[in-house]
Amino acid sequence: MLSVIRQTLGVNTLSARLARMSIGGSTREHLFNAPYRSTDVTIPISTINARAPSICGIHTSALYQVKVNPKGPSNFIKNNDVVYPPTPLGEKERPAFVCYVKENIRYSPKKMWYIATHIRGMRIDDAINQLKFVHKIGAVAVREALEEAQELAVKEHNVEFRSNLWVSESFSCKGRVMKGYRRHARKRFGNIEYKYCHYFVTLEEGDPPEHYYPHTRTLTAKEMLEEWMEDQRQRRIPFSL
Repeated sequence: MLSVIRQTLGVNTLSARLARMSIGGSTREHLFNAPYRSTDVTIPISTINARAPSICGIHTSALYQVKVNPKGPSNFIKNNDVVYPPTPLGEKERPAFVCYVKENIRYSPKKMWYIATHIRGMRIDDAINQLKFVHKIGAVAVREALEEAQELAVKEHNVEFRSNLWVSESFSCKGRVMKGYRRHARKRFGNIEYKYCHYFVTLEEGDPPEHYYPHTRTLTAKEMLEEWMEDQRQRRIPFSL
C-alpha cells in the first residue's frame, strides 16, 4: 500500500532527482577545484582556463580577443637611436637632428594640422614666439613640445647652441577617440567623440632653407622667361608628319 502511494505521488522520482542533483553538484565543485590530470604532467585548472576559457562554464573568450592599444607612436622616436658612419673627407657634414613626439593631446587632429604647418621651416625661437600669439589650445601643446625637443637636443644630442635649430618636420596624426553620450529631449541620446592627437616634430641644426616649399615660391622674371620658353619648345602640331 505504501509503495502504491509513493508511486502515485511521485516521491521516488523526486528523491532520485534530488540525489542526482546533489551528486552532480558535488562532482562539479570537485572538478572545478581539482587540477587537470594528464598522462604525463599535472596542469592547474587556471592554466586550462587561460587556454580554453569555456571550461569553467563562464564565457571569457572576449577578454582574450581585446586588442591592447599601445600607449602611443614609438617608431618615430627610434630615429634618435640611429648611429651614422663618419662623414668622408670633402663631403658636407651631416647636421644633427632630434625627433620628438608629444602623445595623447586632448585636441582635434584636424585643428592641430593648421598649427603644425604654420611653423614649418622656421627657426626654433621664431616658432616659439609665433605660437605665443596663436590663441588656440593646440598652440600651447605645440610650444611645450618645441621647448622639450630643444632641451633634448642640447642635453643628449650634443647641439652646441640651442638657438641654432630650425623646424624641419612638423605634423600631427590621429590618436585615441573616446566615445560618450549626451542626453537630449524625448529620451534621446547623441554620440560625442572626445578626440586625441599626437604631435611630431623634428629639429635640425643649422640655418633653415630659403624656401621650405620650393614648388610654391614666387619665380623671378628670368625663371618665368625660361619656363615660358621651355613650354614653347615643347609644343607639337597634332596629326602632323
